[in-house]
Amino acid sequence: MYEVGDKVVYPHHGAGTVVRKEERDEREYLTIQIIHNDMTVMIPSDSADRAGLRKVIGEETVEEVLGVLGGDGTKMPKNWNRRFKHNRDKMKTGDIFELAEVVRNLAQRDQEKGLSTGEKQMFSKAKRILASELMYAKGMEEEEAREFLEEVLEEIGAARKARA
Repeated sequence: MYEVGDKVVYPHHGAGTVVRKEERDEREYLTIQIIHNDMTVMIPSDSADRAGLRKVIGEETVEEVLGVLGGDGTKMPKNWNRRFKHNRDKMKTGDIFELAEVVRNLAQRDQEKGLSTGEKQMFSKAKRILASELMYAKGMEEEEAREFLEEVLEEIGAARKARA
């Protein structure tokens, strides 16, 4: 299923590389090195799908992700508690388009009304996870991918302001 060297995404932590496969207690484990937060995660191979592990998107999918970022925001619950839970649930899916929606919606809300402390932290985490996958998809360095994402969000925000 996954081989050493594969670029994968672990929903809660972001994109990384499978650095090792090993047997422990008659079970195969994958060791994943996640660069952007300097973390190593070990998960059983047989529950990788349940954990939401998937391969990093290809470069052709990057344009679709950027399309989601530039799209119209989704109607969000007014109550920040419900909004927070809604966004957290989207992030847990591990789907890059759901993650891009969270980044887009929080970016719009930040621009229009500002974010609560919890939402600011979530926004920061969502951007880090998204940038970590874009880094592999576009063959960039970590910092370059973060800057790329920030520039994209700034351009989208400026275009939104101009339309308003």
